[in-house]
Amino acid sequence: MTHGTGGTFASATDDAEALEELVSRHATVTPADRQYGDLVRGVNQRFVGRPDTVHLVDSTEQVPRVVQSALDAGRRIAVRSGGHCFEDFVYNPEVQVVLDLSNLNRVYYDASRDAVAVEAGAVLLQVYEKMYETWGVTIPAGICYSVGVGGHVSGGGWGLLCRQHGLVVDHLYAVEVVVVDKHRRARTVVATRDHDDPNRELWWAHTGGGGGNFGIVTRYWFRSPGARGRGPAKILPKPPSEVLLSAVSFPWSEMNQERFTALVSNYAAFHAANKSPSTPYTGFGSYLVLTHQSNGQIGLVTQMDATVPDAEQLLEDYVQAVTEGVGVERGPMTAALGERNAMPEYFTPRRLPWLQSVRYMGTTNVMLTDPTLRADYKSAYMRANFPQSQIDALYRHLTRTDHTNPNISVTLSSFGGRVNAVPRSATASVHRDSAFKLLWMVLWTDPAGDDANIGWLRECYEDVYADTGGVPVPNAVTDGCYINYCDNDLGDPARNRSGVPWHDLYYEDNYPRLQRIKAAWDPHDVFRHAQSIRLPGN
Repeated sequence: MTHGTGGTFASATDDAEALEELVSRHATVTPADRQYGDLVRGVNQRFVGRPDTVHLVDSTEQVPRVVQSALDAGRRIAVRSGGHCFEDFVYNPEVQVVLDLSNLNRVYYDASRDAVAVEAGAVLLQVYEKMYETWGVTIPAGICYSVGVGGHVSGGGWGLLCRQHGLVVDHLYAVEVVVVDKHRRARTVVATRDHDDPNRELWWAHTGGGGGNFGIVTRYWFRSPGARGRGPAKILPKPPSEVLLSAVSFPWSEMNQERFTALVSNYAAFHAANKSPSTPYTGFGSYLVLTHQSNGQIGLVTQMDATVPDAEQLLEDYVQAVTEGVGVERGPMTAALGERNAMPEYFTPRRLPWLQSVRYMGTTNVMLTDPTLRADYKSAYMRANFPQSQIDALYRHLTRTDHTNPNISVTLSSFGGRVNAVPRSATASVHRDSAFKLLWMVLWTDPAGDDANIGWLRECYEDVYADTGGVPVPNAVTDGCYINYCDNDLGDPARNRSGVPWHDLYYEDNYPRLQRIKAAWDPHDVFRHAQSIRLPGN
């Protein structure tokens, strides 16, 4: 056995006792270790934890041992997969034990379940590369290359292929979870979508119920419902072999309120008219990135399945529809906008192999390539076009001169299509009739800027939804918020004055079912954070 800073590791031998020791040991990092400072923070540098220990596990068998040890010692537990949580659910002063799953990251075909297994610490680009290069398939998950699968999937992850293939959870066959039973004993459970599986409700909870609620996910298995044939090449969606990638911009110097209104309203109207699963535009995804005017440009980024008939014309027709009546000539995107770096070479659409486009879109991302950034976020789903009052509020705040951060953005993203082919209660992901979604994002580096940037974001968001108490209450136009873009302000009555609780904004009428599952699988509320599923009666 060798010992080193930050952990104790066993060497493999043929001896059964030594092999058991190998399974049970893992790297344990404490404040005395030099790497501690890098293991107690995620992507958002506003949140830095101070746990007693960080456990870097690399097998499912290690996880219940760590959980049981923490339980026996009365210590608060949290789990990290990729570190992209938008709030302090993992890194906050109350958490004493962090399980870091980044070394639990294999992707492989499991013949016993005829499904592709993905361990919870795997990141999205790793998953895409293994699935596509090896078997020619994929899952319709997110864009950012370093997002961990553990939290992304459990929150109902989505991405550029969602209109064509639905949400990633629409292809989830099974989940492996370390839970704590009523006797306060940690154990590992596998739950599948099979209707005769007694653990099926636990599977359902992980189809959009959010991370950190029911236990610690260690592995997912993916196989599409209705898949024909056996083997990894036949059980999951095939992405387009090629895509068309386009990026155009509109200069703020030529934008006034009337032109801004036309651009935003056109984008919303197109998506509202094409949100059904039968639209000819299922094979595309598009972002309208509304920046603060100090950035200089507004951007429209679009990916189109290049293999569908008349793909080039469909793309041009879409761009024409969004720019109709705007009166501002589109040009190349020469500035970094929101999460996107400059993309001037895509002013004329370029045809790319699918995986090359995934690598490009996933890694050319300022939020992921600058590890010093602080950030704040908010979200909304939209069922229909904006009322004029909402567009007016967006324009008002994006043209303010009292706060001029060029890294302010409100990104409108394509949704709907095949997402909307699934009933609202079939998965925990309830937003099944939305047309597009919004991500508010503010990035900065100096802690002295916290109050000004967070303040701008709150004021803009609450002004946009002033008619519904400062939040996007589910109604004919808006449809709540996205749990993976978690936002603690939704639970603050000073910020959410709607009377609609935060959990109804995320889960709507699926929440009581999630509470019942919480009571069945985490009766002692071991796995909790500021917006975790509450036990019934709480």
